[in-house]
Amino acid sequence: MLKVKKEGIILSKTALSFENDSVLNPAVMQEGNILHLLYRAVRRGNYSTIGYCKLDGPLNIVQRNNTPLLIPSSAEASAGIEDPRIVKIEGVYYITYTSYDGVNALGTLTTSRDFMTFRNNGIIVPKFTFDEFKRLAECNNLVNKKYFRQSRHFDRSKKVFIWDKDVIFFPARIKGKLAFLHRIRPGIQLVLIEKLEDLTVGFWNNYFLHFDQHIILDPIGNQHESSFIGGGCPPIATEYGWLLIYHSVQDTSQGYIYTAAAALLQLDDPTVVIARLKEPLFSPDLDYEKDGIVSNVVFPTGTALFDDTLYIYYGAADKQIACASLSLKALLQELLLNTIHYES
Repeated sequence: MLKVKKEGIILSKTALSFENDSVLNPAVMQEGNILHLLYRAVRRGNYSTIGYCKLDGPLNIVQRNNTPLLIPSSAEASAGIEDPRIVKIEGVYYITYTSYDGVNALGTLTTSRDFMTFRNNGIIVPKFTFDEFKRLAECNNLVNKKYFRQSRHFDRSKKVFIWDKDVIFFPARIKGKLAFLHRIRPGIQLVLIEKLEDLTVGFWNNYFLHFDQHIILDPIGNQHESSFIGGGCPPIATEYGWLLIYHSVQDTSQGYIYTAAAALLQLDDPTVVIARLKEPLFSPDLDYEKDGIVSNVVFPTGTALFDDTLYIYYGAADKQIACASLSLKALLQELLLNTIHYES
């Protein structure tokens, strides 16, 4: 039985206008003992920017900016930027988040070398309508039918693109290629490219024609992820594979319940799932996780490792930022007791 310690709330809203409603879902970059947290800061009226704070060690805040680090800079983000993640590849910080214009929610990339100057690379996921996606993805009849139930959420009279969120880069190239996860409900998918410029309309047409080959994880019937899943923290390279902490969602009579989950992916081919926990890694069971802007939510988005202790930072009930910790060794051992068996 895994022992997960809830470390408690580490960040709450302030009276500052850019974060006077809530703070949640932080990206975490660890550099030695220092942690950089880039978090979703929400002002009243549900408008999000990206705030910044620095930690010395896993829980001790030593700096917190009184202005946003990143703000919306395009019409595609006119209603805010949300839920950042961060990795460092070849000396460059890859900061991903969701741009929201009030209708469309699409994964976006900004890069930086120093957290002072930033380059907005724009939306890097496809701008396809649901009908365009469905026409391509259902061709081979190998895709979970849940992918084609999304039409009820979209107003066909408007130019609405299929929502594509939770864009998360791997912190290293895989066989020379940039790799990132993204989420079109209900599962988690993988993209492999030589360079960002490869993400053309033609690329996405071919990608969706073979969509089943790019799905890493789908909901598989476990109760805690019976509705949908999505990326959480950037993958962590271990001797056994990429450790992926993701979020899982169950629909209940009281609404959605968001939990943290874990899987292990093959290092040189992340489409191969080595292991996957059958139960949540942790669930919303404390008051600050059960009651908030959106109740019953733990939403993991970043990690830090100190010795063998893995700290997982998450949004608690879409209101505050909290942290949980556990032994990395114990988590990997538990995953290896839940390996996936493939038919030969």
